[in-house]
Amino acid sequence: MTKKKIFCTSTGCLEYAPERYRQYDIEIIRIRVLFQGKEYLEGLDLDPEQFYAELEKLENPKENLPRTAMPTMDEIRAHFEKAIEEGYEEAIVIALSAYLGGTYNLIRLVAEDYQDRIKITVIDSKITCFGEGLLAVLAAKLAKEGKSTEEIVKELKWVMARQEFFGVDGKLDYLIYNGRLKGGKAFFGKILSICPVVHFTKEGELCALQSVRTPKKALYRTCEILKDLIKDRDPKDYILWRIYTGKSLLKTLKELEPNFGIEVTHEDVIMTPVAGCHNGPWLAGYGYFPLRREDEPLED
Repeated sequence: MTKKKIFCTSTGCLEYAPERYRQYDIEIIRIRVLFQGKEYLEGLDLDPEQFYAELEKLENPKENLPRTAMPTMDEIRAHFEKAIEEGYEEAIVIALSAYLGGTYNLIRLVAEDYQDRIKITVIDSKITCFGEGLLAVLAAKLAKEGKSTEEIVKELKWVMARQEFFGVDGKLDYLIYNGRLKGGKAFFGKILSICPVVHFTKEGELCALQSVRTPKKALYRTCEILKDLIKDRDPKDYILWRIYTGKSLLKTLKELEPNFGIEVTHEDVIMTPVAGCHNGPWLAGYGYFPLRREDEPLED
């Protein structure tokens, strides 16, 4: 059986998720957060709860926005060199959506230099946060079962074609400050208290699915969309968790769920600071990760 090492970028939230995921020994390629004159390695020396609490009380946030920075080429090389030293013959890297920055392409570029020493497969997860992390967990489980890289990639692609992320930004401030919302949309969004329901397209682009007046109505609409997505699928055939930055909208979301019969099957997982610094500390929503049943074909 070929020895495979699984990697995930730090945006996969595995270090913020329950302890049970540590058993898979997934190695983390870290992205940096630059905030208030300091540089942090995500998942290592930046506590997300504290980070979002500081964003909520940040004075003049427009002039003091947190920034992000990709891992360096040398850091990526160090991960691959370590894998080779430990006797791994193959590596699978799950990276955050290529639409969210250059990390995926940078890892892929570095991997090309190792093609004669170790087989490296770099996968654009088309998403971020814990959905990305669960793809890495699935890859690790399948590798442990002795599946080939080709079989693992097929399973991941099945999930990626069906995965979902829904989030509601209670305030538009950070979306505007970061240039995600511009011009008239930004002006009227603020004036009319418009809250976008955001999600990832199948290509991996984060965009507004719908725009709704007031945060509570946007969360209500999110529940409607989620319920329509799940339909009558059995809860044992998917993983559903709440995503949040600050907890201001999380309480409202939990209060709305019983109206729709939504059954969350996993603990809440806080959003990665790399993603959250662009959305701000007022986001709540859901992550949805389908589990393929035996009667469902791997290839459509």
